[in-house]
Amino acid sequence: MQTQLADFIKSSPRGQQAEAILRHCVHCGFCNASCPTYQLLGDELDGPRGRIYLIKQVLEGNRATRASQLHLDRCLTCRACETSCPSGVEYGRLLDIGRNLVEQQVPRRWHQRLLRQLMLFCLPFPQRFAGLLVMARLCRPLLPARVKRKLPLLQAAGARPAKRHQRRMLLLEGCVQPALAPRINAAAAKVLDQLGISVVDLPSTGCCGALAYHLNDQQGGLDSMRRLIDAWWPAVENGVEAIVLTASGCGVTVKEYGVLLQHDPSYARKAAHISGLAKDIGEILLAEDLTAFTAAPRRIAFHSPCTLQHGQRLSGEVERLLIKLGFKLTQVADGHLCCGSAGSYALLQPELSGLLQQAKIQALQADQPELIATANIGCWLQLQEKSDLPVVHWIELLVGQ
Repeated sequence: MQTQLADFIKSSPRGQQAEAILRHCVHCGFCNASCPTYQLLGDELDGPRGRIYLIKQVLEGNRATRASQLHLDRCLTCRACETSCPSGVEYGRLLDIGRNLVEQQVPRRWHQRLLRQLMLFCLPFPQRFAGLLVMARLCRPLLPARVKRKLPLLQAAGARPAKRHQRRMLLLEGCVQPALAPRINAAAAKVLDQLGISVVDLPSTGCCGALAYHLNDQQGGLDSMRRLIDAWWPAVENGVEAIVLTASGCGVTVKEYGVLLQHDPSYARKAAHISGLAKDIGEILLAEDLTAFTAAPRRIAFHSPCTLQHGQRLSGEVERLLIKLGFKLTQVADGHLCCGSAGSYALLQPELSGLLQQAKIQALQADQPELIATANIGCWLQLQEKSDLPVVHWIELLVGQ
C-alpha cells in the first residue's frame, strides 16, 4: 500500500512503524473473512481492511471523525486477521497507533470518558478492584440483572505449596484474576510444584499494562510495564527460569514488552529479556514430563482465547496438551472467532460483545461436553456469565477442580 505520511508523524518512530506496516498490505481482503465484527455488521469499515484505510487517512493528514473513531472502537483487537493475512500485516500494532491519533483529534462524550476513567482507576489495581468486588457482592440484590450475571461466585483458592525446589519461576498474579478467580494461579502453583518447580513470591505487582495501553492511555500502560519490570528484575537477576502466565491476555502483552519499550533507553534491554522469559503455562507444561498427571476421560469443550491463538500464535498447543493428558475434546465450530470479552470490550461494546458471547457459547455446548475450559480470565468471565455448563481455566483440571 502506497502512503504519503503527513509531516507531523512521518519522521517519528510511530510513523516509520506505521508506514512499514502499511506497505505490507496488498488490499486482498482475506482479513475480512476472519473478522468477527465484519461478519456481524457486514460493513467494510468494520473489517480490518476498512480500518486500515481509515488509519491511513489520519496518518496522511486527514482529520479523524467521530464515525472513524466508532469503527476503530468496534474492533476487538482479536488479531484473527493477522493469522489469516498472507502478507504478515501487523494490524494490531497499526491499530494502536491509529486509535491513539484519533483519540487526540476526536474528544469523547462525557459518559464515554467517565466509563474509561473508572475502568482505569479500578481494574489495573488489585486492591481497588478487590474492594469494589466485595462491595458489589454485598449489594448484589440491588444490582441490575446483567451486572448480577457478571459477578462470579466467591472462590477459595486454598494454600499454595511451600517453596522447596531448586527450580524457580515467577508467576504473574494479574490485576483482576486474584479477586475473581484465585483458584487459577493456586492451581498453577500446585501443578508446577508437582513438576519440581517453586513459584517465587513477590508483592502484588499489579497490571501488565495491557488495559491502559489498549484504552489509549498508552503512557500509563507503558508506566505499568516499567513498574512490573522493576518488580520482577531482582528475581530475574537471581536466575528464575521463566515468567509463567496463566492469563493469555497478559501473556501476549508481556511477550511484546521488548517491542513496546524498544525506544526507552532505560528499559529496552530489560524489556526484551523479560519478553524472552515470558511463557504461557501451556508452553511450560509441554516441555515437562507429565507422567505424574492422570486425567479422567472427561469430555471438554476448549475455548482457545484470541490472545493465545492469534496473539501468541499458540493455536492447538493447549488442545494437544489436554489430549496428551487423556481428556476428550469436543468439536467446536468457528474456534478462531472471539467470545466477545476482549479485555474491556465487553463493557465498552456490550451489544456486539453479547452477540459474540451467545454464538460462542452455542458453539461450545453444541457437542454436549461436560464442561468448558479456557485459558484467559476475560474469556472465563465472559463465558461463565451465561453458560449452562461449568467454566474453568484448563489448569484447574490438573488438580481435580
